[in-house]
Amino acid sequence: MVLLGVLNSKVAEKLLTVINPTLNYTNEAVGNVPVYCVPEMRDRLITLVEHAIDLMEKDWNLGEISWGFKRHYLVQEGKLTNIYKHWEKYCNEQYEDLLNTETEINDILIKSFGLDEIENYTIDDRDICTHRANIKKDIVSLISYAVGCILGRYSLQHDGVHTALEYDKTSYFDEDGIIPITDEEYFEDDIVSKFIIFIKAVYGENNLESNLDFIAHALGRKGDTSRRIIRDYFVNDFFADHCGVYTTFGTGKRPIYWLFDAGTENGFKALIYLHRYNADTIGNLRIDYLHRMQRIYESEIMRMQDMIDNSTNNREVAQATKRREKLTKQLKECREYDEKLAHLALSRIELDLDDGVKVNYRKLQTANDGKFYEVLADSKNIMAKK
Repeated sequence: MVLLGVLNSKVAEKLLTVINPTLNYTNEAVGNVPVYCVPEMRDRLITLVEHAIDLMEKDWNLGEISWGFKRHYLVQEGKLTNIYKHWEKYCNEQYEDLLNTETEINDILIKSFGLDEIENYTIDDRDICTHRANIKKDIVSLISYAVGCILGRYSLQHDGVHTALEYDKTSYFDEDGIIPITDEEYFEDDIVSKFIIFIKAVYGENNLESNLDFIAHALGRKGDTSRRIIRDYFVNDFFADHCGVYTTFGTGKRPIYWLFDAGTENGFKALIYLHRYNADTIGNLRIDYLHRMQRIYESEIMRMQDMIDNSTNNREVAQATKRREKLTKQLKECREYDEKLAHLALSRIELDLDDGVKVNYRKLQTANDGKFYEVLADSKNIMAKK
């Protein structure tokens, strides 16, 4: 504990610049740092170091990628506005606690090394690594947890990662593990519908609209309604944020929710959970969702054409024409995407979780004939090299 106290202090930071005045600290330089605490302060130093470790362990476990993660910190009873105020208060208290602890550790070591008359060592904000309340990051994190509950990784009935073979058949849980993401409300079980059911389950139906408004405001996107803003977030930003959380330093992204993405027109998108994937997933996604999406587009195009042919309102005709053009592009994108998925669905590809995300990301997109069909988002930056 004394060793940890010294090496995580401003004293060690100063000593290392003297021992090894270069950009990188070598093993030898760190090994040459003297470790000392005056005997009468040793017990207090050990207590402080143990407290700092305890604070940071609890803080780390608040994050979804921690093995000790239980459930999201905003999943509590009440309105989100009130819950968030308590969260801000908690963050500030933890910050102050660690700041005071680190300051006292440094004071003890400065006195132990006789440096108090040489230089004043102060703790900066960057030295305190506890969670700080950030409304956008916190709501994005809540959305990530909600998607995990919808896909079966987490559950409101259990803490931590859900490992049972039989999933909780809750109202928000998605039975087939495939969630469409559409730029308009076409499916009853799309990502926005499921998310709203989740918010009801957590915070109650009476608080639904105020909570959706709070979430939409936190996301900071433009839109006529809260639901529109939330939908746009899922269409445009969710997967990138997910990859930002599930990433490995130095080797890149390791998403566990995979996005099937037809292209830039947002003609078709759907999320799956890697741990629930099986050889039938792509075929089910193609038949139950992509083909349904194509039929919807065809119907909507016909409806827009009928409006163009029969309406006497110029503005209405212009809007219908614009929408028909967009739908036509989306339908074309879906048909081209369907050809790719057909090869992969017929191949009934099996994955081995032990191979890791990068290998499986390429494997899922490689048919039995060895040809590669890009159907997943951001493949170039995620999958392993050939």
